[in-house]
Amino acid sequence: MTAPLLAHNRTYGAIEWNGKGWAITSIEPHVAIRLKQVFARINKTAKPPFVLTGGPQLDADLKWFMDRYPLRISADDAERMGGRKMLFETQQTELGAILAPNWMPPASVGFRGNMRPYSYQVQAAELVRRTGRLLLMDEMGLGKTVSAIAAIVAPDYLPALVVPQTHLPGQWAEKIGEFTELRTHIVKRTTPYQLPPVDVVICPYSKLAGWIDYAETAGFKSVVFDEIQELRSGSTTAKGAAAQAFARLAQLVLGLSGTPIYNYGEEIWRICDFLEEGCLGDWWDFIREWCKPGPGGKWLVKDTEALGTFLRESHLALRRTRTDVGHERKFANTIIHTISYDEKPLEDRAAQMAQLARQVISGSFTERGQAAREFDMMMRHDTGVAKAKHVAAFVRFLLEAKQPVLLCGWHRDVYDIWMDELSEFNPVLYTGSESPRQKAKAVQMFMDGASNLLIMSLRSGAGLDGLQQRCRTIVFGELDWSGKVHEQCVARLDRPGQEHQVDAIYLVADGGSDPAVMGVIGLKNSQAAGIVDPLSEPKEQNSDGTRIRQLAELYLQGKSHLAAPPAKPEPVCVPEDQQASMF
Repeated sequence: MTAPLLAHNRTYGAIEWNGKGWAITSIEPHVAIRLKQVFARINKTAKPPFVLTGGPQLDADLKWFMDRYPLRISADDAERMGGRKMLFETQQTELGAILAPNWMPPASVGFRGNMRPYSYQVQAAELVRRTGRLLLMDEMGLGKTVSAIAAIVAPDYLPALVVPQTHLPGQWAEKIGEFTELRTHIVKRTTPYQLPPVDVVICPYSKLAGWIDYAETAGFKSVVFDEIQELRSGSTTAKGAAAQAFARLAQLVLGLSGTPIYNYGEEIWRICDFLEEGCLGDWWDFIREWCKPGPGGKWLVKDTEALGTFLRESHLALRRTRTDVGHERKFANTIIHTISYDEKPLEDRAAQMAQLARQVISGSFTERGQAAREFDMMMRHDTGVAKAKHVAAFVRFLLEAKQPVLLCGWHRDVYDIWMDELSEFNPVLYTGSESPRQKAKAVQMFMDGASNLLIMSLRSGAGLDGLQQRCRTIVFGELDWSGKVHEQCVARLDRPGQEHQVDAIYLVADGGSDPAVMGVIGLKNSQAAGIVDPLSEPKEQNSDGTRIRQLAELYLQGKSHLAAPPAKPEPVCVPEDQQASMF
């Protein structure tokens, strides 16, 4: 039987707990307008009942709203809302105290001898223990690995599962062994087998999908996702589904990444949803509340600074810079150098490229998608090949000066040219084609001085530690569409232990794909910077068109005799007949 309603002098509607969320069953029209302004996740055209789901923060927000616009509520539901509001306020006070400058960390337990984490690393560990989930976005090189070890080292959080990139399980095992006496096991294959009785299981993303059925019986109390941007495609991928299965059953879930957003701001919803499902609402709640349509059907965050601040104040995310923790050193010296390129590789397929470019701009929907993929792949490949010998000539200058160099690229044909042109310097490879053992050997040769040239794939080696002790110069011979990939590469050298200022040299051509890529990087970086560093200075960027369409237009502008008549511009937005169902 429903409990008697609380008495109010004036009420504007009714609210009740339906077992899953708060249902506003009735509300006066003018108050509904205010409600939708406060809770932007509610469709602007929706009519009661409105259902809102979330944690204690939602209860606190609803109670605040109801202080101004009282709603009828049963005594039991009012008690529930009031209790969760108090819980939220207590949590905020406790968590705020942990993040205060004068916070004194508790004594570290579980660490070897005189090995101790820094106080800011203990701070992150204590925060995730209190909340149960955290996206740790500390600047690259501040020791997120040790922060994670500090979080899981206590018996209450063991056994633990650590999920790193394919090349990093050994490094994780070494770090855990260096700081603690925890027993570790690195998963050897995708097919499940009987795991030994250890404290920490280390399973790379590449093997995680095969273990999904093991999640319910594994009993992992903690899960750490290293370089969690690997899950930015969400739970629809095989590794994403497995990650979700393990995260759901853990009492502590920690995501590590200095660059959680590689492309557009929409990725933050998928990443946070692994840490705590529904923490940013469901997908359409998030889109309605935070996003606007962007290039290529992507979603841009409207106010990245506001979202970044929300994530921090909700203690969903934590970010510290070198300055914040007193580990200041000179930032990498970025040098953009224009080099020549051979036109022949770009001219050899000119007719084919022009045909693809026209399809990207004016073809049917299906043709545009297929043509865009082929054009992007072909144009970036041919640009890399066209630049390759000139990149090698520049790197030769550095090597002849006895300077160790980390050279980054993407295409195998480009690597082959570099290997041939610079063979006298005994170059070694660390790319997607080498096995973990071959990669480890390449790093060792570079570290031992057997080679002064390590050629690395742009998307290999995230989190790799040690190169900073040997090298201070990184050269980008090819570019990635995501500026965050470049940041990750620079962080291979620009991290604690580096005694010199790092030189990050971008070798770019004024033709091919480089001009378009340089332009798009600005937009993506602005999305990431606002969310990760909400108080950072904004950067100018150009958000017109999609990246491949822009590249195709630039290509045809340079070959006007091949260009098709300009197509009608197509707005990058949701069709009008679908807007009502979304907003």
